[in-house]
Amino acid sequence: MDKNSNAYTFIFAVGMVIVVAVVLSFLATSLKPMQDKNVKQEKMQNILNTFVGDSLLVDGKKVLLTRELASEKFDQYIVNQYALNHKGENVDGKEAFNIKLANEIKKPVEEQVFPLYEANYEGTNYYVIPLRGSGLWDAIWGYVALKEDLNTIEGVIFDHKGETAGLGAEITTDWFQESFEEEKIKNDQGDIVGVEVKKGYSGGKDKSDNQVNAISGATITGDGVTKMMKERLTKYKPFFQKKKNSKLAIR
Repeated sequence: MDKNSNAYTFIFAVGMVIVVAVVLSFLATSLKPMQDKNVKQEKMQNILNTFVGDSLLVDGKKVLLTRELASEKFDQYIVNQYALNHKGENVDGKEAFNIKLANEIKKPVEEQVFPLYEANYEGTNYYVIPLRGSGLWDAIWGYVALKEDLNTIEGVIFDHKGETAGLGAEITTDWFQESFEEEKIKNDQGDIVGVEVKKGYSGGKDKSDNQVNAISGATITGDGVTKMMKERLTKYKPFFQKKKNSKLAIR
C-alpha cells in the first residue's frame, strides 16, 4: 500500500488508536489494585490524623504518620466502627469503612447510612465522623474527631476536588484546620450547630462561640464547610443521645 495515500494514513491512525486504547486499558486494570490500596490507606491516614495528629510515637521515636503507618496502626486505635441509620441504631451487614458518603448523601435521610469511628488513643476515647458537602466548584469532604463529651472538637481534616489554589483550597492548610481544635459543636442550649466559618470573625481564641475565622477571598468554600459540618453532625444526634443516656445509666 502506498504510504503516501489517504487510505494508509487512515488505517495507520485507526491502528494507533486501537493500540493506545489497549495499552491504557491494560494499565488501568493492572494498576487498579494499587490505586485501591492507596485510597484505602489515605482514608485510614485521614481518620487517624484527626485525633493523633501528623505523627506517632513508635519505639520512643516521633514518626510521621504515613499512609503505610496508618494502615498498620488503624485497627490498634479504631476500637469500634458503626454504620448507623437515622435513628442512631447500628445497621447489620454494613461496614462503616466501606460506606461511600458521596452516594449516601443523595438518598433521603431515612435511607442513608451514617458511618462513625470510635477510637481510643493514649487512654482517651474519640468519635470520628466523616463529612461531605459542596465548595465553590465541586465536592469538599473531611473528618472531624469529637472528644468523649461529644461536643468538643479534637481535630479536623478537610480536602476538596477542585477549589481554587490560594483561596478555597486553603481548607487543607494547617492554620485553618487547627482553628477548629477545641471548638464546640453545640450552642449554649445544647443544640448541634456545628462550627461557622465566619467572614470578619473577631472572637479571638473564644472556643465556645461555634465560630472560626474565614479564609480571605473564599467565602463560598467557607460557607460550604459551615453547611457541611452542621448538616452531617446533626444526623448523629440520636446516636449522641443514646451514648449520653448510656453513660448516665452506668453512673
